[in-house]
Amino acid sequence: MNTSFDHEKLSVYQESIKFVVWSDEILETLPKNLAVHGQLDRAATSISLNIAEGNGKYTAADRCRFFDIARGSALECAACLDVLVAKKRLAEAGPGKAILVRIVSMLVGLIRSTSPDRVHEDRGSYVTRNEKSD
Repeated sequence: MNTSFDHEKLSVYQESIKFVVWSDEILETLPKNLAVHGQLDRAATSISLNIAEGNGKYTAADRCRFFDIARGSALECAACLDVLVAKKRLAEAGPGKAILVRIVSMLVGLIRSTSPDRVHEDRGSYVTRNEKSD
């Protein structure tokens, strides 16, 4: 008998589990006393847990709240990867960030579809220090 829950059918949940697997391989190479180790582990786990819990909520507001938390955890994971690269503990964050971009995009879509009346910020254009603004 193959039992499955509704959240397991969501692509965003499946991607979040992919990120947990990917990040766990990174975490195995890091000392556990490194602050970012625990932070990345908790944040990566939080994405999946909040997607599952949010998907089980009945009201749009409750669903969005948990999807928002999952989105925040994904952004926190991206920052953890940046820290690891800056500290030269990780050579490249690209593969992990690619998964996170997909997760964040899907979560934003779920949030928008769940609460069409919610005010959303349009995607802006940002300039980095290395780019010249016209």
